[in-house]
Amino acid sequence: MTSPGPRAPREARQSSGPRVDPRRRPPEPVPLRRPPASPLVARRGPVAAPVRPAAPGGWFRRFVRRHGWRAYAIPVLAVATVLTLADVLTGGGTTAATRSSALDAPVSTAPGTPTIPSAPAEGEGAPAQTAAGTAAVTFVEQGAGTLAVVDGTSAVQGTGPLERFVVEVEDGIGVDGSQFAAAVEATLGDPRSWGAGGQLSFQRVGAAEAAAGDYDFRVSLVSPGSMETWCPGVGTGGYTSCRYGERAVINLARWETAVPDYAGDIATYRQYVVNHEVGHALGHGHEQCGGTGQLAPVMEQQTLGLQGCVKNAWPYPS
Repeated sequence: MTSPGPRAPREARQSSGPRVDPRRRPPEPVPLRRPPASPLVARRGPVAAPVRPAAPGGWFRRFVRRHGWRAYAIPVLAVATVLTLADVLTGGGTTAATRSSALDAPVSTAPGTPTIPSAPAEGEGAPAQTAAGTAAVTFVEQGAGTLAVVDGTSAVQGTGPLERFVVEVEDGIGVDGSQFAAAVEATLGDPRSWGAGGQLSFQRVGAAEAAAGDYDFRVSLVSPGSMETWCPGVGTGGYTSCRYGERAVINLARWETAVPDYAGDIATYRQYVVNHEVGHALGHGHEQCGGTGQLAPVMEQQTLGLQGCVKNAWPYPS
């Protein structure tokens, strides 16, 4: 009996294929994982948030949050600007805030140019009805609308602080300017006028001083039809006189015919109207009748009625 030969390796016995290193095993297969099923959605870009309708007034709230107090100031200023422009364009640019006396800083204006005042204008107002019974019309209803300075200089009248004044007459009213100027000088130089007791003194100055602004106030004689030109907005109705800025404006109709309560005493009425309107230019306001039978204060609106008082032309009657 023959002895068996050498044994073949175990691997050789088990397989006749290629040899495989037992230490290197092939990796185990990894199962494929599918994402959970989800519906397919077509997308064209980011989805915008839904737009909500703006709440009433929402834009204004945002405007206020952004600009604070300016949100209220801006509309107010805009309205004020529009109103101011409209007022200027319609000829109402002179307001109560710009109407004041120019005694401390007189304004020089060329003849025929209204002075814009810097303190409230004052007038006696128009009567409810133009009084009947006045003298026959002997004056020009409408002059040229321009004023001419009556040239010349007077002596100083009085002993107090000096007030220098210019006299003007409207062109085309047929009045002798030198006669009107002399009447104004005589009234203001009277010891019963505003210079009584050394309180003031007065001097008329001429065209050169007017052009240079070297004066304190003007006394101007104007036709009824031009009163609104030289006293705009005061409400003279073409009947009364007025003070507008630095001007004491005398209505030609009243200068020539006076008023019913003066019963034809034109000379006394002329003294009254000069003292009354110059009184406004000096800073005096209106006064009331003190009682029946008493002398009317010169600053009472005597043109509209005496209210029981007796006519009086003087601030300090003797």
